[in-house]
Amino acid sequence: MKILLVNPNTTSSMTEKAGETAKTVAASGTEIIAVNPEYGPVSIEGYYDEVFSIPGLLEEVRKGEASGCDGTVIACFDDTGLDAARCIASGPVVGICEAAMQIASLLANSFSVVTTLRRSIPALEELKVKYGMSTKCNRIRATDVPVLELENPDSEASKIIRGEIQEALDEDRSEAIVLGCAGMADLTSELSKEFGVPVIDGVSAAVKIVESLVAIGLQTSKVNGYAFPRSKQYFGLFKTFQP
Repeated sequence: MKILLVNPNTTSSMTEKAGETAKTVAASGTEIIAVNPEYGPVSIEGYYDEVFSIPGLLEEVRKGEASGCDGTVIACFDDTGLDAARCIASGPVVGICEAAMQIASLLANSFSVVTTLRRSIPALEELKVKYGMSTKCNRIRATDVPVLELENPDSEASKIIRGEIQEALDEDRSEAIVLGCAGMADLTSELSKEFGVPVIDGVSAAVKIVESLVAIGLQTSKVNGYAFPRSKQYFGLFKTFQP
């Protein structure tokens, strides 16, 4: 089985971290192919960055499908371009936000999300509703740690994340924690042990969900919403994306 893991931003160190996390949990017969676009923003922090990351993401999904990948993980907690990716892919495409929330809902009555910047909260609130998690997700919390600071070993990011988790347990009375950024993927094991509750990383969750869907022979529905794009002309910069 081959699983494509796409980090929609262009920071290769984040791609490598997510790829290593994915390989740690993948089954012995699963090959993880971790990639990021060659163009686009270095991090995705809000609606504006998200828009300009989607063309590069879709290009990587197309290449992955052409090379025989069985399924795809989108390794950005905004689930960047997820619906569009499902339109061009035959195999299952899973975003790390949806995966993490679904897994958390199986392990606890309620959970809190600990993410990066406050500007990410509105988008994640929308996803919470879309994924049917309004009664399960107590709160989406922001650490105000920029995404790229998670790559800096000298930053205070780990300490700040720990403080936010403790507040989520004390104030939100949550029973599990979802880490709201692929850049936090390497923290789950130590945080689970430290706080005594399930701490869910979306990368690991998404990989195992994709493996399961492929193993039982399920693919993305091509009826209505996720049907392949209709053939039509595209002009200018987007001509190469013409269906």
